[in-house]
Amino acid sequence: MKILVPIKRVPDSDTRIRVKPDGSGIVTDGVKFSLNPFDAIALEEALRIRERLGAAEVLAVTLGGEDSIEQLRTGLAMGADRALLVRTPGPLDSLAVARILAALVRKESPDLVLLGKQAIDDDSNQVGQMLGGMLGLPQATFVSKLEFQPDGRSVRCGRETDAGIETLGVRLPAVITADLRLNEPRYVSLPGIMKAKKRPIEELSPEALGVTAASRTRVLRLEAPAGRKAGVRLRTVEELVARLRDGAGLT
Repeated sequence: MKILVPIKRVPDSDTRIRVKPDGSGIVTDGVKFSLNPFDAIALEEALRIRERLGAAEVLAVTLGGEDSIEQLRTGLAMGADRALLVRTPGPLDSLAVARILAALVRKESPDLVLLGKQAIDDDSNQVGQMLGGMLGLPQATFVSKLEFQPDGRSVRCGRETDAGIETLGVRLPAVITADLRLNEPRYVSLPGIMKAKKRPIEELSPEALGVTAASRTRVLRLEAPAGRKAGVRLRTVEELVARLRDGAGLT
């Protein structure tokens, strides 16, 4: 079995994000970048599948430049068997990413594509769905539980919806996107990181895959959210009720 796991380099969730004065992007000086948390969950699940089955190849893939190699090294340190970088000239929209990944899936012929449900930098939540549609493959999104069936060629997925947990049966090959509660990614050890630095990173270009890396959408401007007014501390319930009754609000 082969499992392909797309991963993405994103600003770390604990770092402070500042928007450039002209709104053209974020200030990257001093910003720590890391592996997208949802993609880390997807990679962890791929590794657990390999451990349960006893034999499987886990391929970590990312799109980007030289900076993205760091996240591939993290994937190797976690336990991925291979790492592949598709060099792209700059930021791509969801459709362009899905097109490149679709071409890569056709080349690698994995049994399962497992990726995070969204990236925390843009929260688009589109690539997995677009990828499944382009490939004509079964898909399950927002998966918080995944179980292989006895035949080894189908999985039962529990996916989170507004109405509760929906259970789907999916035949392989398939595209599955991981939700937050699917698992807890393993700790990356220092020896694992040191070994990963010596591992080879495969490289491809979109052109080698027969795809043009071009976005059809672009971000016109970024703006920081407006500042919130300070709250009001009330001493009694009566004060609260009086403010709500008068329509004065709490800010």
